Amino acid sequence: VLVSDSDRHVIAFGCNPQGTSSAADQDPLLIRFSDQESLTDWAATATNTAGDLRIGSGSKFIQAVETKRETVVFTDKSMHSLRFIGPPFTFGLTQVSANISVISPKGAASVDDLVFWMGNDNFYVYDGRTQAIPCTVRDYVFLDFNFAQAEKVVCGVNSQWTEVVWYYPSETNSSTNGGDDENDRYVIYNYAERVWYYGSLRRDSWIDRGVRQYPIATETDSAGVGYLYNHELGNDADGAALDAFIESSQVDIGDGDRFAFESSKVPCFLFCFL
Repeated sequence: VLVSDSDRHVIAFGCNPQGTSSAADQDPLLIRFSDQESLTDWAATATNTAGDLRIGSGSKFIQAVETKRETVVFTDKSMHSLRFIGPPFTFGLTQVSANISVISPKGAASVDDLVFWMGNDNFYVYDGRTQAIPCTVRDYVFLDFNFAQAEKVVCGVNSQWTEVVWYYPSETNSSTNGGDDENDRYVIYNYAERVWYYGSLRRDSWIDRGVRQYPIATETDSAGVGYLYNHELGNDADGAALDAFIESSQVDIGDGDRFAFESSKVPCFLFCFL
């Protein structure tokens, strides 16, 4: 369920048809929307703007993500654009991509008019057209990915640093390998600098700053205890020093008879002593 900000309709996905109430009648591809500015009036009449639409491809709804101009709707096999078009139809639904996948019901997030998401084997962006994002860490992510727990993947935006982050469960942390099947790693795409980085961190959900001053995330530890975190606050980890390191990949200096010799490195850091 979400609210269309531009036209003030409540929209629900995977609904019962009007006039039915049993679970057996639920349609996983049916979209229904309330009358404008109403939380309770869902019955379509000639005098209101309530109504419904049915997605024409796929077998079930997965996720909807709102941007400034539209709501992007994912099924298990396709992607659609839902837009307010006014009376008498209220909303229009257009398929924008077929044979596309989103890894989980929380696997996509929007930044302005861009939608980023993780698929079953790659990362994608939609800006009016769908395209794969070149990913330098794709093998690292998908060759050690717990696909049996893929629905736990959560995508979030850290707008302060122009980052889109995915928290996901690795196969290394699967129950078959002695783990607990929870999200234990992250991969980040910096959409301003177009670079990737990754690490290990247990997070189950993410909300960007906005209502709150800092991004908020949750974690459930291996004992089932839940925690709530402020991110981007302070310079340590709850009073403990951060465990940090830098690792470089190979550097290509060209092919042929060109060589380089390195005798030393001089790192440049800004230190703050308290």
